[in-house]
Amino acid sequence: MNHPNYPAILEEIHRDIAPWRTAGRVADYIPELARVPAERFGMAIVTLDGSVYSVGDAYERFSIQSISKLFACTLAFQLLGDALWERVGREPSGTAFNSLVQLETERGKPRNPFINAGALVVTDVLCRRFVGAETALVQFVRRLTGAADLDYDLRVAQSELAHAERNRAMAHFIASFGNLEMPADAVIDAYCRQCAIEMNCVELATAALFLANGGVAPVSGERVLDASSAKRLSALMLTCGTYDAAGDFVYRVGLPAKSGVGGGIVAVLPGEMAVCVWSPGLDANGNSLAGVKSLEWLTTRTGQSIF
Repeated sequence: MNHPNYPAILEEIHRDIAPWRTAGRVADYIPELARVPAERFGMAIVTLDGSVYSVGDAYERFSIQSISKLFACTLAFQLLGDALWERVGREPSGTAFNSLVQLETERGKPRNPFINAGALVVTDVLCRRFVGAETALVQFVRRLTGAADLDYDLRVAQSELAHAERNRAMAHFIASFGNLEMPADAVIDAYCRQCAIEMNCVELATAALFLANGGVAPVSGERVLDASSAKRLSALMLTCGTYDAAGDFVYRVGLPAKSGVGGGIVAVLPGEMAVCVWSPGLDANGNSLAGVKSLEWLTTRTGQSIF
């Protein structure tokens, strides 16, 4: 398979992104994340034929935060199939990832699984099925990556749990409409632990590669989803994966992606590769500022996107 000159392009991006690396704001509302140096930057591309291209801090693990919602949603969809969409929608929210506004008028059904409210419903599905939802998720990403030592950081989880008032309010509000089956506090605890999973850029790109491969994880050979479901989940990432900046992200980057306030963004190009970039400084929407710029440059300089 002939790829673009990924090593040269990654080196160019690493050089050119320097002014943006400290321009954003680290997610200091979670105290443990506030400790991460803003100047960190890593980027990795993993192709379907197993080639790995990386630059910077691509092998340094970080808190994946909301990127975990992608893997949680995949597990929940494996369990429920289309019945999942009876409890959570598939539309962009147009509001902040931690907003409660739409839950009132839409009677406790979150807009999509990639905002906090939707992720709490997804986590409820996992809590109902597994004794330890976060443990099941850790085991899932271990299989996808082949990295047996992946786990969540207990300190980060506890830090999030200590500052989870808004998520608690959201969970109890959803429960008041009958859209949680497990106790709200148990769902919050599992959710904070899943967000605290630590992975590096190479591992995250590898984990997402099943979406670029028709639903089959190249590392394990496991059929994670059928090809049609992989297409649909990628479509959800495209329209909802980068919070309320999804439209601008698609305009600039042109790839399905999922971001997290730990500064990571993972994106896929069907039939070719998955890419992950990490830079902790965030823009006003909670997306990595240097990360978005890097992905924009990647698709521009390679001429590769879904459009």
